Amino acid sequence: MNTPVIIGGTIAIDNVSTPTASVENVLGGSAAFASVSCSYFTDSTHLLGVVGCNFPQDFLTLFSEKGINLEGIEKSEKESFVWTGKYLEGMAERETIDVAINVLEDWQVKVPSSVANCPIVVLANMSPENQLQMLDQITAPNKFVIADTMDLWINVAREQLENVLTKINCLVLNEGEAKMLSGESNLILAGEKLRALGPEYVIIKVGEFGSYLFGANDTFYRVPAFPLKNFVDPTGAGDSFLGAMAGYLSGLRKTDFSALELRDGMVRGSVASSFTCEDFSTHALEAASPADMDSRMAQLKEMSCW
Repeated sequence: MNTPVIIGGTIAIDNVSTPTASVENVLGGSAAFASVSCSYFTDSTHLLGVVGCNFPQDFLTLFSEKGINLEGIEKSEKESFVWTGKYLEGMAERETIDVAINVLEDWQVKVPSSVANCPIVVLANMSPENQLQMLDQITAPNKFVIADTMDLWINVAREQLENVLTKINCLVLNEGEAKMLSGESNLILAGEKLRALGPEYVIIKVGEFGSYLFGANDTFYRVPAFPLKNFVDPTGAGDSFLGAMAGYLSGLRKTDFSALELRDGMVRGSVASSFTCEDFSTHALEAASPADMDSRMAQLKEMSCW
């Protein structure tokens, strides 16, 4: 059996518009994307989060069909978290039109004892307070913790976020967040400075240019993004990257990982996130087969060797 993975974060209902199309009431949230992606690479994905009274049963059915354990999902009488956003021309920038916090307003993370011993822990994007609450309830004696964050938490909860960084093994964030958190405009310097805050590994995502991995003793790897002709919606791509990486590590059946193993996980993340970008929500990701993943992996390997 693979090493169990627990993924905690937001589970949302999204309304998304791009310059060419729009959708309403689709599955969203950091933990939702990450868990669907993770399920392609491991048979032991556990989802942790809270949903509201209006959360569609079809979304829960999708999780179950992907083999995702739902014991960690709390159901509230309040309405679900809803994010409404708009992408600008070129899709490089987006505007948040509305955020209905709803169930997240006073959510206190509760990790059921049945899933608290998962050794691979993914703190997907949620408040640092919730990340700390989740981490404090994990009982696995030997664990590997991966955390994501965003600009909002860097701005409004920096002290708590820096506390999170002292308790994790790997930090994953995008280029803008890395510069903001480190105070460095040079990403190489930013990666080194972020490692000094606590995590053994730092991964900086640079969009269509792939991702960078920073480790001890000046270890550095760059993983390319998979080039796409059909780019529809980037929402959840970073979360899918995170989930696929964790799923790959789960398949190694241990909790102590080298930089090379993290790099190989990033390659899976690059492939999974490419599917996410080809449609709204998790639609293209959930429709991909393991054979599709393998084919794109082979293509990425071929185009990036020299």
